[in-house]
Amino acid sequence: MSLTIEQKLKAMKLPRMKEEYLKQKEDPGSMNLSFEERFKQMVDLEYDARISNTIGKLIRKADFYDSSASLEEINYKPSRKLDKGQIDSLSDNSYIANHLNIILVGVTGSGKTWLSCAFGVNACKARYRVKYIRLPDLFSEFEAKKIQGRYREYIKELKKYDLLILDEFLLVTASASERNDLLELMEARINRKSTIFALPNGFRKDGTKDLAAVLWLTPYWTASSILPIPFFYMEIR
Repeated sequence: MSLTIEQKLKAMKLPRMKEEYLKQKEDPGSMNLSFEERFKQMVDLEYDARISNTIGKLIRKADFYDSSASLEEINYKPSRKLDKGQIDSLSDNSYIANHLNIILVGVTGSGKTWLSCAFGVNACKARYRVKYIRLPDLFSEFEAKKIQGRYREYIKELKKYDLLILDEFLLVTASASERNDLLELMEARINRKSTIFALPNGFRKDGTKDLAAVLWLTPYWTASSILPIPFFYMEIR
């Protein structure tokens, strides 16, 4: 039995094209449009729906603390001293394309988590793969994967994310094992992917307290050469 156009579109999983086809079929005014214009409407609707679905899936899989965070809704009140020009320049996600990183510094409650999520959601909208995770949870995952014999597999999984957001970064002292795990992860991602570090107060852009002191890692990670981790620094108040 021959299938109708609607049935074929459904079988090919093109629901929005099917909807638009039926709409045009029942709308006499559509006949005033050229075939190319009508076909373009169907393709545009299907394409936009697929992009929207893809973005929605990326946002859900990222496990954001706040998936509604948006760069367009940042509070730029003077007391926060946020650099709007810097944030606007980062909103095009070129830092991800160039494998650069962002360091957010501020006291508890200053909005580091929300802002890191806003950057993450913005990246998802550009169809980058993003993962948000609190550092304490990451350390717990490392321990679990070691027990399961999947530690290396987990490092490879984290390595694939275009943007990794590490929240609550070293709020408490890390053990030697945890520091080694973090070093393994950073070694896998540096100059390949981007990371956002949400840090408590303590790290300064001028190097008076370099990243090595914050990470408790090795002298390799210093601010003396503007950091082997290329980064954008942002202090939140």
